[in-house]
Amino acid sequence: MNLTIEQLQSAYSQYLSQHPFQGNPKNLYDPMNYIMSLGGKRIRPILALIGNQIGGGNLEHGLSVGHTMEVFHNFSLVHDDIMDRAHIRRGKPTVHKKWDEPTAILSGDNMLVKCFEILLNYQGPNKHEITAAFAKTATEVCEGQQNDMDFGLSEHVVSEDDYFHMIEQKTAVLLGCSIQCGFLSSGGNSLIAEKLKEFAIDMGLAFQLRDDYLDSFGSESEIGKKQGGDILEKKNTWLYIQSMNLVPIKTTQAFLLEGDERINAVLDLWKEIGLDQLMLSKIQEYHVKSEEILIELSNQGYNIELLDSMSKWLLQRNS
Repeated sequence: MNLTIEQLQSAYSQYLSQHPFQGNPKNLYDPMNYIMSLGGKRIRPILALIGNQIGGGNLEHGLSVGHTMEVFHNFSLVHDDIMDRAHIRRGKPTVHKKWDEPTAILSGDNMLVKCFEILLNYQGPNKHEITAAFAKTATEVCEGQQNDMDFGLSEHVVSEDDYFHMIEQKTAVLLGCSIQCGFLSSGGNSLIAEKLKEFAIDMGLAFQLRDDYLDSFGSESEIGKKQGGDILEKKNTWLYIQSMNLVPIKTTQAFLLEGDERINAVLDLWKEIGLDQLMLSKIQEYHVKSEEILIELSNQGYNIELLDSMSKWLLQRNS
């Protein structure tokens, strides 16, 4: 009998509590356990477990693969927070603020090493294929982060294609790798694993666009942070790129303002030219693409009910 998403979340939470990082010096390992304890949606291990379940695999094998993905994700957050000079992560101090930057860098490095240690100890099917897929994805995530940093420093407007390539690498490919490797951990074949990966990448692009949408158009009470953070930082989001394409002079003028004046002027402009609705259509476009893959898999006899539920939840969330 297949487990529900809630049961899979519970299984991973239990696994996480039973596999803390241990070693000396203590101040190297404490930050690693700290970042893992901060919670989050746990989308990556859940995707791995769903992939494992779709293939009828051993839950323990799926948990091992899912844990690898979640450790890597949190490693990337530790380093991203240093690069972004972020002080808060999930309502708590970031690792480099709670300890210091050198400790955060080393702890993050050690988390990356632990990912490969987990895979070395993995005893399930397709070990080589899973390790190769993870290594390729880890490189792509680093490339995506570098592009994100470069785009932030750019004086020219980033193209829409460049933006989608960046968010695919930075966010979507790890989601794809999670379900791909989860399915491989069941002994499933690589062709179906690639299809599942394709689904998760499209879902991930919709997920990231939804994040960007909520940053600008979500209510502060729902998203738990100040509205318009991306506008204040003048991030090259899809909204900014489209705004510069459609009304470059008005966009430039609005972004010359500071603080709340900038946020209000930009949001008024974007609503005036219909960018809020245009972005919702773009999100729906990627959601439909991911749903088409699920229909194809369903027609081949695979149970895609949990993936369909997760995809709809990510699309409808308000935070």
